[in-house]
Amino acid sequence: MAEKKSNYTEDSIKSLDWKDHIRLRPGMYIGKLGDGSSPDDGIYILLKEVIDNSIDEFVMGNGKRIDVTIKEGTVTIRDFGRGIPLGKVIDCVSKINTGAKYDSEAFKKSVGLNGVGTKAVNALSQWFRVQSVREGKTKIAEFRRGELDKDEKMKSSDEPDGTIISFVPDEKVFVNYHFINEFVEKMLWNYAYLNTGLTLTYNGNFIKSDNGLRDLLEKNLSGNIVYPIIHLRGEDIEVAMTHSDSQYVEEYFSFVNGQHTTQGGTHQAAFREAVVKVIRDFVKKEYEAVDIRTSIVAAVSVKVQEPVFESQTKTKLGSQDVGPQGPSMRTFVYDFLRSALDNYLHKNAETADALHRKIIQSEKERKELSGIQKLARDRAKKANLHNRKLRDCRVHLTDMRDERRLSSTLFITEGDSASGSITKARDVNTQGVFSLKGKPLNAYGLTKKVVYENEEFNLIQSALDIEEGLDNLRYNNVVIATDADVDGMHIRLLLMTFFLQFFPDLVKNGHLYILQTPLFRVRNRKETIYCYSDEERKAAIAKLGPKPEITRFKGLGEISPDEFKHFIGKDIRLEPVILGAGSNIPEILSYYMGKNTQDRQDHIIGNLRVEKDVVEEAVA
Repeated sequence: MAEKKSNYTEDSIKSLDWKDHIRLRPGMYIGKLGDGSSPDDGIYILLKEVIDNSIDEFVMGNGKRIDVTIKEGTVTIRDFGRGIPLGKVIDCVSKINTGAKYDSEAFKKSVGLNGVGTKAVNALSQWFRVQSVREGKTKIAEFRRGELDKDEKMKSSDEPDGTIISFVPDEKVFVNYHFINEFVEKMLWNYAYLNTGLTLTYNGNFIKSDNGLRDLLEKNLSGNIVYPIIHLRGEDIEVAMTHSDSQYVEEYFSFVNGQHTTQGGTHQAAFREAVVKVIRDFVKKEYEAVDIRTSIVAAVSVKVQEPVFESQTKTKLGSQDVGPQGPSMRTFVYDFLRSALDNYLHKNAETADALHRKIIQSEKERKELSGIQKLARDRAKKANLHNRKLRDCRVHLTDMRDERRLSSTLFITEGDSASGSITKARDVNTQGVFSLKGKPLNAYGLTKKVVYENEEFNLIQSALDIEEGLDNLRYNNVVIATDADVDGMHIRLLLMTFFLQFFPDLVKNGHLYILQTPLFRVRNRKETIYCYSDEERKAAIAKLGPKPEITRFKGLGEISPDEFKHFIGKDIRLEPVILGAGSNIPEILSYYMGKNTQDRQDHIIGNLRVEKDVVEEAVA
């Protein structure tokens, strides 16, 4: 039978209003949507887009304070800059491609160059309010989903100059959204590190840095360091670096014009290349690059004219040059380090010696591992990874031009029944499934050698492509999906131990999650409610009336693929594995996974008592 042809006429061609286009294709403007469980979810991008404008004002010498409050879902950002010119307040938040940043003299090294940011916030908010105070006068306008709702006349004001923007993200777009304080605080601290002299407040708490990137490294170090942090500043560039006592990872914090480029880019690549060249020249030996960079922890910030990013969310820099008339990024970073880092090492002999010893140690360990690594890679190929353990997806984090890449997810499951249900229910475009066989090994205290010798660990590493760091990470979200019983909890703990022991940057950069699945299904003939806690179960029973059918899910394998679609689709609930700033990973692992200490026994017994009290209270 011939396939019916669709009509393609003049009526098929449509022009969308600016706000309708943003709402129809939000991924073009803010990346993924999400519910706030991930630091790159849309609600944080909305917050960032507004703060970026306030930061640009500070950089231009206007205003030294930014106040941020988030209460009951309403976000308010107040800066003390010049304020938006009053006659252009409405245009600046509702006319696409409108703004001052096309004038390179006014905003030479700004992040927001496309005239889109606050318009996207406006269009994706159920309520949006902008107020500008400028030279004793103020202008206020309010919008609902991008539509102008209130246009107040200009009037006198005795408030300090600046811009105040408030918004409530649209629940139709960001379903069940919630702000996680740790993610907001991390974002604000990054602004503080990059803008010494700026004071931020978050719900009344002050955030300020006096020492820039040195403070950033000190606050984010998760172990011991080999030598004191090297902190270097130049025109339009700042670097802080050290080596940790970890044997396995490179960790970078990179920024462009104040924007945290979580996916790196040309500036980070230039630093990695340049630091190798400078250190080789200093020690007068051609060490392998991997031996020089193993265990490095570094932050690099550059300021660039008219930066080019690889997406609207600006997570990866694509600019090859530092400006229209400037040198290449590689030359700029190398010339700076060749002078500043070389001088520092000549003046600080103890640091230089400690750095050199670390390189020699890394070289020795790499050579000891090299034979095992080759055998492990061969085993991974023979295991037919993509068929036997991994059901891969079509879109990956490395697909920079695909809007769906930030949704790329790998579920790590236990057993064939659970992996089978998820595999049948998943979105094959963005969701992959890795099936564990039994409980993984307790990796605490083991060396990297075990990753290659243990088939399960080796295949997980290969599936994620993280052997040499996160540059080639294939999935943005790594989700541990286990039963909500004792064995499932144990497997979660063992997997978290594996990642923290060998790939802590995967956790630190917000890629590791726990899948939340319902404990109960409560239903009658008309409605089904899935409950994730006993409180939700009681509420569902009250809502559905007398004698509803109640099912207690004991394991993931009991949930049918049709039902699983609800739990890994648009309503997915993910609990991020969050490391607090300054968390000492060796201490954490030692406490929870090391020898059975009295402190840990007391912790377990104390928490068991809490559970007992809850049960007794419920019975009473």
